[in-house]
This record gives sequence, C-alpha cells and structure tokens, in this order.
Amino acid sequence: MVAYNSLSDLELSAFLKTGDHEAFAEIYERYFGLLYLHAFKRLRDEEGAKDVVQELFATLWSKRETLVFKTNLSNYLYTAIRNRVLDVIAHKQVESRYISSLPQFIKTDTCQTDHRLREKLLAEMIEKEIQELPPRMREVFELSRKANLSHKEIADQLNLSEQSVRSHIKNALKRLRNKIGFILYVMCLLNNH
Repeated sequence: MVAYNSLSDLELSAFLKTGDHEAFAEIYERYFGLLYLHAFKRLRDEEGAKDVVQELFATLWSKRETLVFKTNLSNYLYTAIRNRVLDVIAHKQVESRYISSLPQFIKTDTCQTDHRLREKLLAEMIEKEIQELPPRMREVFELSRKANLSHKEIADQLNLSEQSVRSHIKNALKRLRNKIGFILYVMCLLNNH
C-alpha cells in the first residue's frame, strides 16, 4: 500500500503518468487550495478562480500521458495557472472593450444597420451553440432561459434534483461563455478594422 501523501512531487508525477487516480487525487489535495488563492488574488472572482483551477486539473488528467514537466510539478502548475488567469483577464478586457464600444455604433444610422446585422448574427450563433449542447443540458438550459422556469420547476418536470439542474445550467453557461467569448473577440477585431 502506497502512502501517497508522503510521496514527492516527482514520484507523484510518475504515478500520474501511469493513470494512477490516487496520485492525481493527492496532487489535487496538495495544490488546489494554493492554486485557487493564486488565481483568486488576480481575478477577484471566486467562481472564476475555481473554474480556472478545475480546468487546469481536468487538463492535467486528460493529458497526463503526454505532459512533460520541464522543471517540476509545482512550477508547471503555477505557470499553467498564471497563463490561464492571464487568458481570462485578456478575454474579459476584449469583452469589456466590445461592450463599451457598442454605444458609439448605435449613434448613426449606418452603424445601427451594421449593429442589427451583427446582433442578428450573434443571436443565430448563440442559438446554434445552444443546439450543440448535450440533449439533457440543452433541455434544462432552454427551460430555464426560454421558458423562465425555476430550478425547482425544472427539477420537478424532468425528474432531476435541483443540484443537477444547477449543474446543467452552470456547465451550459460555461460552454456558451467560452464559445461566445471567442465570437465577441473576433467581432471586436473586425470592428477595429
């Protein structure tokens, strides 16, 4: 029986590469709190910081066989979290610039036409992304956002727990935010040219 909490990062990394769940769990235990604090200090957003760290650990597990730690595990994790946080900050700045630039497009008739066209395209893209969600997630999301049902009403109607409904909506929003954020980024680039 291996005492994972007494292993070094190097040993845990070796076990991780073989797909050892307990080694992964120990890495998670050892670093989640520290990485979360690091992300939260920069983002000032609890959910955002949790999401960034969760995504990092999901990537760590899914790419465990091919990962190369150039220095050591802790340096890899801190560098990865720093880069993810910088990406989130850059993404928010692009969204913010795009949103703050909208009023000046609405001022003139030609821009209003352009704005309506972009708005229509964005609405179509959002609807397309909603249709690409997994069936149950899409059903929950549409009942929440289009039928304006409460979590409890959705849970009762679909025979799910309220927690499950919340989870589906949160995951749907995260997926849409990632996809739509990229679309907004491209639109912002187009507006600057």
